[in-house]
Amino acid sequence: MELRSHIPDGPLAAKWERHRSEIKLVNPANKRKHHILVVGSGLAGASAAASLAELGYRVSCFCFQDSARRAHSIAAQGGINAAKNYQNDGDSVFRLFYDTIKGGDFRAREANVYRLAEVSARIIDQCAAQGVPFAREYGGLLANRSFGGVQVARTFYARGQTGQQLLLGAYQALSRQIGIGTVQMNPRAEMLDLVVIDGRARGIIVRDLVTGAVSAHAGDAVVLATGGYSNVYYLSTNAKGCNVTAIWRAYKRGATFANPCFTQIHPTCIPQTGPHQSKLTLMSESLRNDGRIWVPNKKGDTRPPHQIPEEERDYYLERLYPSYGNLAPRDIASRRAKEVCDEGRGVGPGGGGHGVYLDFRDAIARLGRQVIAERYGNLFEMYQRITGEDPFQVPMRIYPAPHYTMGGLWVDYNLMTTLDGLYAIGEANFSDHGANRLGASALMQGLADGYFILPYTIGDYLAQAKAPKVDAEHPAFRHVQGEVDERVRRLLAASGRKTVDAFHRELGRVMWDKCGMSRNAAGLKEAIGRIGALRDEFWRDVYVGGKGEDLNQSLEHAGRVADFFEFAELMCHDALHREESCGCHFREEYQTPEGEARRDDERFGYVAAWEFAGVGKEPVLHKEPLAFEAVHLAQRSYQ
Repeated sequence: MELRSHIPDGPLAAKWERHRSEIKLVNPANKRKHHILVVGSGLAGASAAASLAELGYRVSCFCFQDSARRAHSIAAQGGINAAKNYQNDGDSVFRLFYDTIKGGDFRAREANVYRLAEVSARIIDQCAAQGVPFAREYGGLLANRSFGGVQVARTFYARGQTGQQLLLGAYQALSRQIGIGTVQMNPRAEMLDLVVIDGRARGIIVRDLVTGAVSAHAGDAVVLATGGYSNVYYLSTNAKGCNVTAIWRAYKRGATFANPCFTQIHPTCIPQTGPHQSKLTLMSESLRNDGRIWVPNKKGDTRPPHQIPEEERDYYLERLYPSYGNLAPRDIASRRAKEVCDEGRGVGPGGGGHGVYLDFRDAIARLGRQVIAERYGNLFEMYQRITGEDPFQVPMRIYPAPHYTMGGLWVDYNLMTTLDGLYAIGEANFSDHGANRLGASALMQGLADGYFILPYTIGDYLAQAKAPKVDAEHPAFRHVQGEVDERVRRLLAASGRKTVDAFHRELGRVMWDKCGMSRNAAGLKEAIGRIGALRDEFWRDVYVGGKGEDLNQSLEHAGRVADFFEFAELMCHDALHREESCGCHFREEYQTPEGEARRDDERFGYVAAWEFAGVGKEPVLHKEPLAFEAVHLAQRSYQ
């Protein structure tokens, strides 16, 4: 297998426009002849399905929620980046590009990141035209705030519910196409496998989550917009339904999986309160604009925060990173929070807990309670409902938690995987964020891929593919559907004693301890052994219950956890092979004397794309070298 990125020639700033002017086009009358399957209805999936249908393609969109409005994009809080320079503070397309490359610790493809920065401004225009209620300044202009890892204010926002408002904008565009018949929406339908014919993706197998019926769907191209895999850790900020199944099935059918160990641990989440919890809650990074992060100077200090005087507080991010302060990038802020808690200076019930303070006392005194309420009111309310503590009166307690995954299916410049006709967009691909995503860039990538990139590039493939028409009666569809039926039958036939959730918890604990915020060779090797043993035990001793021809949420969960077990091994394998620290991938053996990540550009300056070699066989590593022309490789510094 050869990884061909298809990056256009020419200067970096001209690549995308030149590429758009040179790619093949599909005649408007011929677009109606092409059927595209879009899996996922979040920001990437909904915007792609709506845009493709608007262009004239026939589109079928699938989601496992009861409505496209319930996709996990709705949970994004803080904002979306765009290089509009409304604040006249020195922002530019190049600065957004450089901040993203640097934030990802120089492990992303230069051309893709520049294109993302280039189209970012159009996203804001598109969404404002749709009626997305972005926050505005007193004079009516769109407001901005800052996020981690940057020194400008380029983030557009709608209080603490930006993802919800952007998704409603994409959903109304999608609903229009559903209404005129150009998009067929298939809710409560989970993709369980991919159908490949003669090396091309030609369809999917889905299960109706209400009736249990398994069906096949054929098309000329398949677009996966199925999000990330943070739920491999069990506890994460992701919705409970988020899973790896769609992209994992694509991997096992021939698509390579890139950088699976690049997983982001978000620094501002509500700490876990006990073993009963099944999910963690995000507190937006935007809170770090006005909140100050600190812990007591003394270990085991159990005094309430208001009784700890200023001189006995350690504002450790402001001390270590004076140029960025509390808005240091997520990977750095998370590691430093873990560090002070491991020292015994964490806060929470009983003292020495897993938490640090996020304190708004100074901001309230400077700006007034009303201003802070206008900026963060719904976030404060959410925190108070969950913890019973009022952030206006006492500091928030926060701790890092799994949140986003930079790894995903390998894609070229056109967002096509190593399987012809299979595209991956949004969080499902690896392309834009390297080893660490900057805050407010996930929404930017999802909408850039769906509105402004895929609608152009998919036509280039369809105009040249000349693939014969197939339908769901093709023998390949019957064969793959038979394999899906057999997997369902095997899960239902298991008559063990342990619940699916119990196995998922055990897997999550192994992954968090051995392949979480920090990793080392011994721990990763131990994890690979324990995951294999747990996977074998799962198939021997899991109890699913119920039947396949019905609503069966235990069966849904079992299928996803089975895929998590397989994927977790690849994730640890990737982390073990990458003998360097970069971004969120922190190998304890490879760090500077100051405790920062130490890259090895000579040995690991590449994208690691893994190919499935068969059951029981080691995955095959393919390398895409990363070349940098516009930026200078350097040790990241935020001091």
